[in-house]
Formats: sequence, structure tokens, C-alpha cells
Amino acid sequence: MPQTPPPQRPASASLPKRRPLVLVGLMGVGKSTVGRRLATRLHLPFIDADREIEQAAGLSIPDIFARFGEEGFRDGERRVIARLIDGHPKVIATGGGAFMNDDTRALILARATAIWLDADIDVLVERVSRRDDRPLLRDRDPREALIELSAKRNPIYALAPVHIRSEPLPHDATVDSILKALAL
Repeated sequence: MPQTPPPQRPASASLPKRRPLVLVGLMGVGKSTVGRRLATRLHLPFIDADREIEQAAGLSIPDIFARFGEEGFRDGERRVIARLIDGHPKVIATGGGAFMNDDTRALILARATAIWLDADIDVLVERVSRRDDRPLLRDRDPREALIELSAKRNPIYALAPVHIRSEPLPHDATVDSILKALAL
């Protein structure tokens, strides 16, 4: 008699300690798009931290920056991310600077699995040129700004235990790389 294969466990049952997965990296790397697709594949909720910050503040991110400056934005961002990392599995896309805050980074590293999405500057420049609402690029050459940001931020992003290259391929290729890295 043929054996019946064991029932398949949902992928989310194998997540590392069933912790939230937090995507970090520079703007334009695809954290939100990849995050949505990763969450779908894992049957988990997806949360875009920037959208949560906007809802909590009742303002857009550019308006928060204009009204409270980057320091005020980062403080609100830290509080929102602390609320989101509640011990339940989910996929969270953070803003590019979230992981730069010492307290936010410590929280993510202690209570979630941080995944650094990384891409070449040319890929990032092409992607960020599609939107004009990025406060850190306002009145700046995107390439110059991204080179400067990557020099400062990449050594910090490298503290994430999972490092994934986002190539100029369909975002599902990046999702596949994440799943492979997590052995899911």
C-alpha cells in the first residue's frame, strides 16, 4: 500500500521561534513590495511601519519631517515599531532609517529576525526616481544621497543576521532568496 505523505505544515509554523520578520535596508530596496509578497507566501500579516507611523501621527511622513524634524520622526518610529514587535509572527517593512536608531535596532535584534535587503546603487536610484515623496532626497541628487546613506548605513544594516541581495529581477526572486536563507 502506498504511503501517505505527512501533512504539510504551513511555512509560518517553521519561522525562527515564530518571531516577526523585519525587513531593513535603504530606501528603494523593495522592503514594502518584498514584504507584502513574503507575508503572502508565509500566510502572515504584513505591516508597513511607515504607514503605521502616518496613521498614528495623522500626518504623512514628509509632513512629520517638516513639522517635527528627523529626530521627532525617529522617536515616533521607534514607538510604533516597539508596538508592532509584539511577539506574534508577521512581516514588517521598516523605513530606511529605522534600524539606525540604537534603541529600535536593539529591539528588532532582540525580539525579531532582521533581514537586510541590499541592492546596488544603480538599482536604488532607478527605483527611488519613481516617487518624489522621500524627505531625505528632497533637493538632492538621488545618486549622491544614496551613496552617502549607504556608506553610513550599510555597516549598521550588516548587523542583521540575514543579508539578502535585491537584484534587478522580479521581487519574487528576492522572496525566494529570503525563504532559502531562513530555510523555509
